[in-house]
Amino acid sequence: MKPKSLQGRYLLIILLALVLMPITFPLVSVLFHIPFSMQEHDPNLYEDSEGMESMWKKEGEQLGGRTDEEINERLRELKQKYNKASIFWVDGQGSTKLKLPEQIKVPAQWDPLYTIDFMKTNRGLEADPYTVVSFIGSRKSEGFMVIQVPRGEMDTEWEKVSRSYDYYYLIATFAVLGLFLFVSWIFFYRIRQRLLRLQEAMDKPADGGIPLPIAIEKKDEIGQLEGAFNRMIDQLETGRQREREEEELRRQLIANLSHDLRTPLTTIRGHAYSLKKEITSEKGRESLELIDNKVSYLGQLIENLLSYTLLTSGKYPYNPEETDIVRLVKTSAAAWYPVFENEGFELDIELPDKSIYWDIDGQWMNRILDNLFQNILRHAAQGKYAGVLLDAEKEILLIKDKGPGMTGESAGKGAGIGLSIAALMLKEMDFDLQINSSSGGTEMVIGRKGDSGIGHKDG
Repeated sequence: MKPKSLQGRYLLIILLALVLMPITFPLVSVLFHIPFSMQEHDPNLYEDSEGMESMWKKEGEQLGGRTDEEINERLRELKQKYNKASIFWVDGQGSTKLKLPEQIKVPAQWDPLYTIDFMKTNRGLEADPYTVVSFIGSRKSEGFMVIQVPRGEMDTEWEKVSRSYDYYYLIATFAVLGLFLFVSWIFFYRIRQRLLRLQEAMDKPADGGIPLPIAIEKKDEIGQLEGAFNRMIDQLETGRQREREEEELRRQLIANLSHDLRTPLTTIRGHAYSLKKEITSEKGRESLELIDNKVSYLGQLIENLLSYTLLTSGKYPYNPEETDIVRLVKTSAAAWYPVFENEGFELDIELPDKSIYWDIDGQWMNRILDNLFQNILRHAAQGKYAGVLLDAEKEILLIKDKGPGMTGESAGKGAGIGLSIAALMLKEMDFDLQINSSSGGTEMVIGRKGDSGIGHKDG
């Protein structure tokens, strides 16, 4: 099914508006005319100008030879019939005899000039009011009579109603424009709502950090965008699943290799120990000592690799409890003291007399201290110094050396997996490890996360 285009929809709205606009005017005329034609209307006495002129001349002829009172009486009768008209008459001497109504602005005595001006002013099809002048009788000496009707009263009912057409046309035009604007607003409002819904889906990822798929409502450009968004989510989910599988495979492989390598290393160490009894030369004993050291180092690397794998997978046993950190550090330093002394190290230990309790796993902390001390022994042997300081006020543990630093060269320089394990363990226990290293030595600071401004930083 071909998707519907938003552009095509809006062009259809514009086309309908253009078509509807010219139809509006005849439609308004029809709708306006039908109700009017179905109603009965009283005839308008004033709409027939020719008939009124004939009537007025006939009345003038019939009033010839009548007395003033008779003329006045007849004109009053005509006034009752044509109540919206103004009627007056002037006798043969130019005197205004009767005005109906009295407010008509005509002179009491007419002179020739005023008479000519009156006739000129009120003559013509466009003159308002419409004026009919008729001589009284057949002799012009008897005077003349005048009837005046406002032009507006002479319109037919249809003409009166038609004058309001312009307003209806204007209203209809604005109605069509308003309808077009309203439909356009609805059109773009719905587009905006759909885009906001898509934005909300992007801004609110699920627990795994990947947004949830969105329902496709319509097969248009936004629907295509929603479909592309859903396909992207599927690809991310597939990639995330593949990463999890590869990570699990890698961890399983490392765990298996670590386990499989322990047995041959133990065998090598046992045979090396047996050879010590057989070999009596000094050079042979040195070689066996080197083999034993390398086997021990390799065993520790395998142990660290296995521990790192278990830590990253969340499978390393963790049992936090309130632990006296002063006592723990003192015990660990005492265990390492003979090792440092045998290597000619100066060991500087400063611990407070009072107990300080940290919520930690004691075995994890022992492992961390072992890794840090082992790091000094391997990488800072030339400095021949190891310092341990526990600040009771700041509750931070400082371990330092005077070696070449993290960037310097040393005989036992490796990948630093021991420090990585220490950092991971401390992070899990809500502690930080900050490493400040220079050519004059390295300081490793352990403190509570956020309490002492400690942050992980490799120098």
